[in-house]
Amino acid sequence: MSVIDLLIRIKNGYMARRKSISSPYSKFREAILSKLKSLGYIKDYSVSGDIIKTFDVTLQYNDTEPAITDVKIFSKPGRRIYTNYQDITYVKGGMGHAFISTSKGILTGQEARKIHIGGELLFHIW
Repeated sequence: MSVIDLLIRIKNGYMARRKSISSPYSKFREAILSKLKSLGYIKDYSVSGDIIKTFDVTLQYNDTEPAITDVKIFSKPGRRIYTNYQDITYVKGGMGHAFISTSKGILTGQEARKIHIGGELLFHIW
């Protein structure tokens, strides 16, 4: 799954104190990056290349502290985890976010609970 690769690249970039990372392009990854940017986990991202597109992701630091502490991945290519909106739990007492792939696109756990929609539980991030 391309999301796993993207998340591990971002997490390793933070652990190595890099300013930016690069990742192959896909529309699904772009939806994840857009949501991560709106939540403040990354500073920005851009798409480069004509034939072979890649993302250049600028990482966000808060006073030299990484914006991401950790990531827990649930769905994997061999095992998909699905949940309904009632079973979506709070991440770290509301300090983190659950990412869910739904028929309405990529949503956080809070957004999915609000509009009463479930889907594939991708990962928790805090």
